[in-house]
Amino acid sequence: MTAAQRICWACTDPGTFLVPEASREILSMVLATVRVEEQGGYVRRLEEFAERHLGRLEEILRRYGPGTAPAECGRFALVGRPESLVICERLESAPMLLQGLWDGELKDTLLDDLALGLGLSSPPGP
Repeated sequence: MTAAQRICWACTDPGTFLVPEASREILSMVLATVRVEEQGGYVRRLEEFAERHLGRLEEILRRYGPGTAPAECGRFALVGRPESLVICERLESAPMLLQGLWDGELKDTLLDDLALGLGLSSPPGP
């Protein structure tokens, strides 16, 4: 969580982030998709992902983050929260595994909205 917050906050105003206890629960579930062999270098991988996609991440925050019309309507609830960076990285690196763990645990629209923001039509199904 600390790395996700630090990386995201380098892209935007830290005051825009909400970090409720739900963030830790979501992050724990999403991090379960990080394979054992990936764990040692995962923070660096996350940093590289953020560097590589900085423009896209900033655009997602600008279009769908806190204070935008889509956010006010209740959509894109994860945009602007630190765990969204990890979710986006996992959508790129392990989409099927993420979708498999997500199903039945959290609302599909939360993942679908992030996938849409990333330019994916929807996350691949299991």
